[in-house]
Amino acid sequence: MKMRSVAPMKIAKIGYLVMSVIFCVIGAFLIWMPEPSLCVFGCILGIAMIAFGVVKMIGYFSKDLYRLAFQFDLQFGILMIVLGTIVLIRPEKLIDMTLVALGIAIVADALFRLRVAIDAKRFGIGAWWLIAVFAFLTFAVGVIVAFRPWESVQILLGFLGAALIAQGLLNLVVAIFTVKIINNQYPDAIDGRMQ
Repeated sequence: MKMRSVAPMKIAKIGYLVMSVIFCVIGAFLIWMPEPSLCVFGCILGIAMIAFGVVKMIGYFSKDLYRLAFQFDLQFGILMIVLGTIVLIRPEKLIDMTLVALGIAIVADALFRLRVAIDAKRFGIGAWWLIAVFAFLTFAVGVIVAFRPWESVQILLGFLGAALIAQGLLNLVVAIFTVKIINNQYPDAIDGRMQ
């Protein structure tokens, strides 16, 4: 029986780690300097979102051992690619239309990561609580970004920065603790047949 390639899992895990750090850096930049050129920032964020969308889709199809981290990533990968494309095409509209959509996407992802934390607890992964804490934190900041309680662009971009850092840390924790790569994997067996 032929072993399954672990290359897609390695690409997905490394991609998750790299993109998580990039989102943390972009978030920290927004908090530190909340008045960047929206066109430049929109292009950087759009490219990062598209790249992360691709990484999420690779993760979904990688079939890692626990199947926790990537179980909802097909839909979110597509959403990230669509939002990233919108931000690239219309970076000047980042505050008006994209901030709400991005906030909602962050909230939804945080809720699904909370489910990952619950599943991780059932699998016996000791860091399940850390995933849950970051999911709640990401949820809270995502709600603030989505509802835009302030009109000040500086404050909104600061909260967007906080949301990107929280999202990056959440994905980092999920990738580290729930993506297990075993080099000697056999294809899945379903109903006695090999896929």
